[in-house]
Amino acid sequence: MSLETTLVPEPYVWSEPPLGDAKSAPTRFYTDPAVFKAEVDHIHMKSWFFAGRVEEVAKPGDFKALDSVGGPVLLVRGEDEVLRAFANVCRHRASIIMEGCGNAKNLTCPYHAWNYRLDGTLAGAPGMREVPKFEKPPHGLIPIRMEVWEGSVFLNYDDSAPGLMTHLGNMPELVGSHRLGDMVKTWHMEIETRCNWKLLLENAMETYHTGIVHAATVGAQRSVSFPTQGNWHVIQVQANRSIAVLGQEPPFPPIEGLSEQARKGTFFTVIEPTVQFVYAQDCAWWLAVRPISVDRSVLSVGGCFPKAYTELPDFEERAAPYYKRWEAVALEDVDILQKQQIGLSSCLARPGPLSWRDDMVLAMNRWVMAQLPAEIVAGMAEGTE
Repeated sequence: MSLETTLVPEPYVWSEPPLGDAKSAPTRFYTDPAVFKAEVDHIHMKSWFFAGRVEEVAKPGDFKALDSVGGPVLLVRGEDEVLRAFANVCRHRASIIMEGCGNAKNLTCPYHAWNYRLDGTLAGAPGMREVPKFEKPPHGLIPIRMEVWEGSVFLNYDDSAPGLMTHLGNMPELVGSHRLGDMVKTWHMEIETRCNWKLLLENAMETYHTGIVHAATVGAQRSVSFPTQGNWHVIQVQANRSIAVLGQEPPFPPIEGLSEQARKGTFFTVIEPTVQFVYAQDCAWWLAVRPISVDRSVLSVGGCFPKAYTELPDFEERAAPYYKRWEAVALEDVDILQKQQIGLSSCLARPGPLSWRDDMVLAMNRWVMAQLPAEIVAGMAEGTE
């Protein structure tokens, strides 16, 4: 089957309850620490999450340290050129080993100088020769399950979870012609936010707010939705040119070989639970959310371009308007979502009726609730009428 016959946009994707009866999620969905703990236990510790791009750790010895819901993580490229992921935790007394990004010949704990090879095996443990029965092999860094798709690194703390490609379902069908694996990350920023992690992703998947919150930047937008298979959602903001810049002709041409549907606009996707990839006609960017607490999150925003574009002599000049747009829109969204979090904490806040343009908000709410214990979901609804 062709792409166009298997993934056809619809005016909106809706399911029971019918439009007119559907309401936003109970406020406890965003404010109750018990709900957040259940999400950590049943979603974040069992699902795939985005950890970065392979080009960030391209050469032997390259490393990237990052935080996750499950604790500090280390991506490192071995001397054998294999990329691996480990808990960034010393096997002696659990100090963080590496910070930031860089290149190293070995991985040395700053506390007691236990040091590890790039493949995670323990190379040296000062003072441990005198310890009876101590042996190096069992005390290497603890690996974390990792899979790479189109140059994007995903991790999962649950070894029994379905593979990444199963998780993605038919997403590669729709976005494959963008060839994200041939792109290069060129820009990144992080924003500490005072809001629940789900608000950031819900906002990223509806155009109802754009003409208001983004009146001075991207302006009003309209979108179509697609039915999906797997743990992902998608809308397409339709425009005959890239919307990745503000008020000007896109500095870069469309990517060669885009599918007919991809040429019609920009795909905004969410891979459950915590990352959005956006595919415009000339670039791609992402929003990855790291939950901290029920009302605190870190939003990571990054952008990619086809490698050929990055090799142009005036690339940085051309790319600057894209960076300006990505940062400006992200900050506008964070500002309104922090206001929404305050409103959700009101004792008088109640679920409101949803617009048809909230179809993906409803779909994402349902995905999260389907992963949680029934008693947690039932408890959320208490006192909402």
